Amino acid sequence: MKPIAIFRHNPGEGPGYFATFLEAHRLPWHLVKVDEGEAPPIDPAAFSGLCFMGGPMSVNDPLPWIEPACALIRAADAAGVPVIGHCLGGQLLAKALGARVTRSPVKEIGWGALRVTDARLAAEWLGVESVEGVEFFQWHGDAFALPPGARNFLSSAYCEHQAYAIDRGSYAHLGMQFHCEMTPALVRSWLADETWIAEVEQERRTNGGPAVQDAAEMLRDVQARTTRMNALAARLYDRWRKGLATAPRR
Repeated sequence: MKPIAIFRHNPGEGPGYFATFLEAHRLPWHLVKVDEGEAPPIDPAAFSGLCFMGGPMSVNDPLPWIEPACALIRAADAAGVPVIGHCLGGQLLAKALGARVTRSPVKEIGWGALRVTDARLAAEWLGVESVEGVEFFQWHGDAFALPPGARNFLSSAYCEHQAYAIDRGSYAHLGMQFHCEMTPALVRSWLADETWIAEVEQERRTNGGPAVQDAAEMLRDVQARTTRMNALAARLYDRWRKGLATAPRR
């Protein structure tokens, strides 16, 4: 099988549990280090799937790689190559396929509950019709609208669209606002970064931070929390990988 391309936009936001999942299923992957100046490829045909990770920037920023990444996503959609996006990656997918990405009224940072908005779709992607009792890790200030053909199936109290799928028949794209790829090591590394902690403190100080946790709460029971979240992430990833391109479809 051709490798899955994983696009990293920030050195601290690697693939985490997504890479663990791929390796457990013997699925090859290749890291594209956008944060080191590596340009997105033009042709998606070299890959069986595309995965876009998070990043502190906005998809509306005038960065030189944003439009090439969106063009690659559109080319992948035309070629039958499935795309999966985490946080910024979900926003890139939405933007590339015609949806707006705007500032969210409230930043979400830390662990938060999600609710199912489409039971049938949640059953297809998660194997369950409810995610009650499971927290997902968040760190975002922007939010995506839904591109044409997308159906949302998860929501939070502060952000309506948390996970959407675009069914293309033999494959599907998945965009997520949360970070289900987090591991305990990733959580700790983010909270060891002074820039990230400054964002938390500023949001809590200036806006009250209704959906922003402090570092102590984000680290509380981090192993158990990530284990529960990763179990659902594995179901999302497993559904997405069923559409991996093994030959050109269009």
